Amino acid sequence: METIQLLVSGLANGCIYGLIALGFVLIYKATEAVNFAQGDMMMLGAFLTLGFANSNFLGLPFLIAVPLAILSMGVIGYLIDIVIIRRLFGQSQVAIVIVTIALGFVMRFAAGNIFGFEPQTLESPLIGRDVTVGGIFLGLDELLVIIATIGLTVGFWLYFSNTKLGIAMQAASQNQLAAYYMGIPVKRVQSLIWAIAGMMAAVAGILYASKGSIDPNAGLLGIKAFAAAVIGGMGSLPGALLGGIIVGMIEPFASRYIPAGYSQVMPYLLLFLMLVFRPHGILAQVHRKKV
Repeated sequence: METIQLLVSGLANGCIYGLIALGFVLIYKATEAVNFAQGDMMMLGAFLTLGFANSNFLGLPFLIAVPLAILSMGVIGYLIDIVIIRRLFGQSQVAIVIVTIALGFVMRFAAGNIFGFEPQTLESPLIGRDVTVGGIFLGLDELLVIIATIGLTVGFWLYFSNTKLGIAMQAASQNQLAAYYMGIPVKRVQSLIWAIAGMMAAVAGILYASKGSIDPNAGLLGIKAFAAAVIGGMGSLPGALLGGIIVGMIEPFASRYIPAGYSQVMPYLLLFLMLVFRPHGILAQVHRKKV
């Protein structure tokens, strides 16, 4: 029974990593850029929901605060692209990585100064509601995390595979100049992707905050989510979910059976081994570019 409980806990945490990893993959899939501020966008989305919903701030109904926070993060993601990322057009990927890392520090500083640096709890109707299935204790928040993550992963995978805009996004990532000559509005497509990634970050932040407290340093979860994206396959949406689940599963079992000083290293050890033996990830999607 303990093993099953660890599996459930790891699955719920892994789905949070998977949701953040989806943001990494969405941006990389469409622009070949890596947004290292994705975890901090998750944190900011959680704090926006807290600000809208908690009685100490605006005190809006939870069902209004959630979509408002998601839309707000979509606008923030859109603005990040048109105000910052677009100005780096033609620069190396290293420049974008450095800018997004710096952007993450700014988000953490801003959230801390506005909402405080101490852990805070989102006033969510999911807190304290539990279900028991066959003697397995499962929080309603954990169940919602699992369902939402699987649904979003499948939805985006179908969207990228079967819609004109999804195919256009992939075309823009493979060859921006050729996509532009084919009539694809490359800049608009990329801005849309950043907006979607912002909304995905908000969903992950809301679900994460519903499971416990939130503080500005929660954005550092993006490091584990990036590891999950690489393990699953950086260009694969199902791979992001798979990688998140693998990392999430490793953590509770490592904490239970490995000395404390080593358990936190296990996800990164797996990332190291993956980069050595299968650098493109489990569900690798490697394409050759035409030049």
